[in-house]
Amino acid sequence: MAKLRQCAIYGKGGIGKSTTTQNLVAALAESGKKVMIVGCDPKADSTRLILHSKAQTTVMHLAAEAGSVEDLELEDVLSVGFGGIKCVESGGPEPGVGCAGRGVITAINFLEEEGAYDEDLDFVFYDVLGDVVCGGFAMPIRENKAQEIYIVCSGEMMAMYAANNIAKGIVKYANSGSVRLAGLICNSRNTDREDELIMALAARLGTTMIHFVPRHNVVQHAEIRRMTCVEYDPTHKQSDEYRSLANKINNNTNFVIPTPIEMEELEELLMEFGIMEAEDETIVGKTAAELAAEAAAA
Repeated sequence: MAKLRQCAIYGKGGIGKSTTTQNLVAALAESGKKVMIVGCDPKADSTRLILHSKAQTTVMHLAAEAGSVEDLELEDVLSVGFGGIKCVESGGPEPGVGCAGRGVITAINFLEEEGAYDEDLDFVFYDVLGDVVCGGFAMPIRENKAQEIYIVCSGEMMAMYAANNIAKGIVKYANSGSVRLAGLICNSRNTDREDELIMALAARLGTTMIHFVPRHNVVQHAEIRRMTCVEYDPTHKQSDEYRSLANKINNNTNFVIPTPIEMEELEELLMEFGIMEAEDETIVGKTAAELAAEAAAA
């Protein structure tokens, strides 16, 4: 019996993390793997493409309606979608009220107690909110639930900054548990020399770029229909990209404690690739008028 692999997907908000995760999981399911997605974002958008729905009803919402999470049954919170993929959304409180991370903790504990992690499962993927690695959102790694962490990033500065921050969070918990960085997934934004840049960042962090997912409009066409690309157009070359990513993750054994870099080193990397210009301390804090006056006087 193969050991259940629990993977958490992190990344900067808006990087396409949930879309990438759902397409990856669809490709794994298509290949015969038994998979469960646990959405760890209050927006509850981690399973919509698998279920063809606007948003799955969350554990926290159902618990509030029922009175408490103890009043729920597993079938109340778990839905099955494309390829037999099991889907659960943790949810959270109303915006501005309470800690949304508590929803993640409550949901995972409930799933464990109710036997959702059955012996037939090959993978569980936790789709985690943005680049937050504190509090409840760190729960999949802090409580040793997920052993493999994948970071979705791009060649944009803030996406790389977030990836480095997440690596710092992994280091914090890796020393006391089995959580490891399993690689970077580049979800392309068509920036200059993007694949080379992410490979260079991965090398600095002590890991690899698992796969470079090119940008293609078919992904958006599928999303409008609330479907993954793999289901919407299985013959498209973009679907093959997600199959390739799924295959690489399935065969991945390179799990490391990362070596995060300092901000200065990240900036040097961006300068080396021409993404960022060298800092000029003489212009910091000066208005356009002041700079124009200096230029005229020179």
